[in-house]
Formats: sequence, C-alpha cells, structure tokens
Amino acid sequence: MDAEDVQTLTLEAFADTIVPGERRSSQDRAIAGAATGPGAVQAGALDLLRTPATGVTAGLGPMTDALNARATAYAAELGLELDGDVPAFVGLTYEHRSALVARLVAPGHPEKDGWILLTMFSYMAYDSAPHLHTADAMAADHPGLLALGFGKPDEDGLWRFRDFSYGRALARPHPDTTPSGSPA
Repeated sequence: MDAEDVQTLTLEAFADTIVPGERRSSQDRAIAGAATGPGAVQAGALDLLRTPATGVTAGLGPMTDALNARATAYAAELGLELDGDVPAFVGLTYEHRSALVARLVAPGHPEKDGWILLTMFSYMAYDSAPHLHTADAMAADHPGLLALGFGKPDEDGLWRFRDFSYGRALARPHPDTTPSGSPA
C-alpha cells in the first residue's frame, strides 16, 4: 500500500470516528459502519482536509504517521491484534478508535492541538461544508446540511426563510422596516 492510500484510509477512519456513517460497501475498512446514513467521509472530510485554505495540508502526512504509531502502541498496550493489510488506526474497531481519539484530544495531551484540528475539520465537513459553495452543496444534497435541516433555496436560487429558520420570530421587525425587509 503506498503512502497516499495509507493517508486516505487513515484520515477517512479518523473522520468517520468523529462523525460516523455507514459503510460504502461490505469491503469498506475505513468507515466502521457505526451509524446509519452518511457521515463525515461522505460529506467530504478528505476534500476539506486537503484544501490548502485549512492550513493543515502540509501536516497530513506526519499526522497520519503519528496516528498510526499511536494506534500501534494502543493496540500493544491492550493486547489487540492488528490486521497488517490496513493501516493500524484503520485496523481498530470503532470503539477502540473512539477511545484512542478521546486520549489524543484530552486536556494535557502534548499533541492535543493537532488532533483537535483534525477533529474540527472532520466535523465542519459534515455540519457546514465549508469546502463547497452552499448552493452547490445543497444542489448535491450534502448529507450534513440536509441532516441539520438546512433549507433549500427557492426556485430562483435565493434563500428567503419566510417561515423563520428557528420556527418562530426571534424579534419583532422595527416599525420602519420596508416590505422587502430593509430598514427605512
């Protein structure tokens, strides 16, 4: 397995640990299948992590290596046998992946900041799709935005939220507000 495949599988397994989803196929090893429906991987976590604007792209190789080293040490500590056909982190069950990530992001862990960045970007891919234009994400039925109840635009492509996005008015309009919603 080449370094790019190792990185892809490992980062997918990490993102799936943060926002789990269902496997893409019965042979999928990166996604543990701990939840039904799409998770961070299907929402584009790898695309987001590999976007230069995140500032983490240069560190993805070292983070991948470190995560697999931590997984190897974790497995040895618990007497777990890892499958040598996949990277060490991918070889852990979802429960063990979660336990290891909990250790890595715990207060006082010396590498916490790096793991928290990967965690945040994995979650962001699902809950806000910052790597995509919102209109494109909604046109493609982005799983996270749909799961969060993000409304689709009107026929003309504009969002108007006539029914209040929170299901109720949060404040009364100013008496001088025009019918279009602009202040007078």
